[in-house]
Amino acid sequence: MPNPVRNRPYRTLCVVGLFVAISFAESRFRNAQAQDAASVKAFESDVRPILSRHCIRCHQEKTRKGGLDLTSAATMLKGGDTGPAIVPGNAAESLMVEAIGYDTDLRMPPRGRLSDDEISRLKAWIDRGAVWPKGEKLIVPADSPEVAESAGHTGPRLRKAPFTLTDEDRNWWSLKPVVDPPLPNSISKDLTGNSIDAFLMDKLQAKGLRFLPEASKRELIRRVSYDLLGLPPTPEEVAAFETDERPDAWERLVDRLLASPHYGERWGRHWLDLVRFAETNGYERDGDKPNAWRYRDYVISSFNSDKPYNQFLREQLAGDEMPGPFDADRIVATGYFRLHVWDDEPDSTVAAEYDDLDDIMVTTGASMLGLTLGCARCHDHKYDPISQEDYYRFLSYFRSIDGYGLQKTGGGGRGTGRITAPLADAATVARWERTKAVEVEAKKKAFSLSKDDAERKKLAVEIQRLESGADAPFGTALAVYEDAIKPTHVLRRGDAHSPTVEVGPGIPPVFGSSGPQIEKPANGNSSGRRTALADWITDPANPLTARVFVNRLWQHHFGRGIVPTPDDFGRTGEPPTHPELLDHLAADFISGGWRMKRMHKRILMSRAYRMSSRADDPAGIKADEANALFWRQNPKRLEAEALRDSILAVTGSLNSKMGGPGVYARLPAEVFETADGARRNWPVSPLEEQNRRSVYLFVKRSMTVPLMEIFDSPSTTVPVGRRNVTTVAPQALTLLHDEFVHDQAKRLARTVTETAGPGSEERSIAVFRKVLQRRPTEEELRLSVRFLANAGRSAGESNEFDQLVLFCAAVLNLNEVIYVD
Repeated sequence: MPNPVRNRPYRTLCVVGLFVAISFAESRFRNAQAQDAASVKAFESDVRPILSRHCIRCHQEKTRKGGLDLTSAATMLKGGDTGPAIVPGNAAESLMVEAIGYDTDLRMPPRGRLSDDEISRLKAWIDRGAVWPKGEKLIVPADSPEVAESAGHTGPRLRKAPFTLTDEDRNWWSLKPVVDPPLPNSISKDLTGNSIDAFLMDKLQAKGLRFLPEASKRELIRRVSYDLLGLPPTPEEVAAFETDERPDAWERLVDRLLASPHYGERWGRHWLDLVRFAETNGYERDGDKPNAWRYRDYVISSFNSDKPYNQFLREQLAGDEMPGPFDADRIVATGYFRLHVWDDEPDSTVAAEYDDLDDIMVTTGASMLGLTLGCARCHDHKYDPISQEDYYRFLSYFRSIDGYGLQKTGGGGRGTGRITAPLADAATVARWERTKAVEVEAKKKAFSLSKDDAERKKLAVEIQRLESGADAPFGTALAVYEDAIKPTHVLRRGDAHSPTVEVGPGIPPVFGSSGPQIEKPANGNSSGRRTALADWITDPANPLTARVFVNRLWQHHFGRGIVPTPDDFGRTGEPPTHPELLDHLAADFISGGWRMKRMHKRILMSRAYRMSSRADDPAGIKADEANALFWRQNPKRLEAEALRDSILAVTGSLNSKMGGPGVYARLPAEVFETADGARRNWPVSPLEEQNRRSVYLFVKRSMTVPLMEIFDSPSTTVPVGRRNVTTVAPQALTLLHDEFVHDQAKRLARTVTETAGPGSEERSIAVFRKVLQRRPTEEELRLSVRFLANAGRSAGESNEFDQLVLFCAAVLNLNEVIYVD
């Protein structure tokens, strides 16, 4: 498989143009992607397990039996030899339904008919519009026998009723205690210099494979700069590293990048994907979440300060319950509980409250534990050892949290309730409240005595401002409140109006305990339940927490996790390709104080990380085309944020200012066409602010920046541990014609005009150095000079600057900008 960067020919703007017609069905399907959270959850709990278990081993990109690939929305709509698999909104007309019904010669799956329940769920999903999580692609089950055998993986099987725990449940690979295994006997640490390499080489040698040689220094500094900072190195940094002959040059580079404040911006964004961060509520009105940006800044700061991961989790789950003096960061951290989508006019406020709690449950399970807890809301989990009662016992830890909007009195719908907290200690707040009360009383008295309409209007505004707290000497942030303990009942079929037996907080019994003892904290009115949950999640004996996190680190550094399904360590997920390595890393992470930067460095110092990504080893391609055994590095396409930030950086536009309220980027007019009132609530920020890093862009659930969306920005309704990576024609179109890209090309052209010589060769070399951190090859230089001589002539243009702008735009469109070796 050729390298996607190096082996693709040099492209210019002169050769653009093959594009796709979008069918009515596909358009209808994509319209459904403005998805509500309930539809996405229904897919995750009802549809994904069926497709993963019964369908995609045969109907995937590699096999395509009958020409059909069922791993993505687009391929399902495209269909196979007999036509599209589904007709969204019409199950009766869908070939998939015909096949699973076993009523004709077309019968799928071939080994036996699905259960009536599974068929009903698939039909209901199609009739509801076949909503598929935006950009999501199903992971193909591992087909390597040795991988499956090493993890005890036999594929997901439906659990038998009634629910009972078995030895097989307790011995599932991810639920076993984390034990640091010995190094493989066949490999010595001295030989590899790194225990990570030892575990990888053991598997490779068994297959007759070996590591590829080390990548070039330029490739390495680009790779690690993007991995740690999400930004390209400067030409000067590349040159310095290429000429640094010190034996510890690589280690020095890694240490410098880990100390950069841009590290937190990069890795904080990965965490924001998991907690479905957004600054609005979603649904029709999509109102703002007050000061949600403070949570984003807390996350970035936590990564930059190398806060221990266990503390990072504890602060989000129970920061308000932690002992000690007032700490504003701990209050901000609990904004984690306020990030979910929220319907201000639900059909049932009781049902909506449970939907909110389920959202928190699903996010906590996926992001911190790699569990699909939401699948047990209406019935026992179909595959994993989690009963419906276990689900509600776990939910009980969150049950007493003040609902996002349950404090409204009068009127329809739900108010926003107590969702923010002052970022000051109680004494400071009390003093300010007393002062405010005196001022308000004085203003109200003046208002009652005044006969002047203008004066009364002015006083009314001042009273409103004082009462709102706008003049407080401290800020506020999204936060959590608890008062009285609320009872938790198991809900029949998940129906909030059908409570059955009452349950208390507890951990699923498969973990061997009911959870830590609950103690009411000394400060505040909180129950202490969330502290107990945080104690269990961050306990070194918890088999999931460390495994899940080190797998995420590995995934972002290698393009693929040791466990390919980072949010699902259960039976519908994939087993680890290297279970011993995963446990080795998890054990080391815990013993090293849960320090994230330390674990980064361990991975980055391995020989495996520094390998070339060239797929030019015939033996490797034949034995392991998918690179599941990591015999080479994986080239990676930049995420939406890294792509936008890179363009800003190489053109000299990037504003490195950190933190603060979200930035409102300029959006095309068509974005506002279907958003009622959105234009009034979209105050475009000054250009200098718009040029900040993408992590600071205001995240509105109903409107996204087109450049970001087309390059697979994450869903804000469900946890996203692994972004989809698509390759579609609109991406090329967007990079060619997007106003942002064109403006940055102009900025780059101005810089080159001012700093480089007047000749075409000099300018071509300058553009290549700034954008790609290298000199063009002789062939590239020849093509560049010819481009600058001819660009724009077909339109009758001869302006040298305009030609240079077109050339800069062309270079910004090179695959080398978008892909990293």
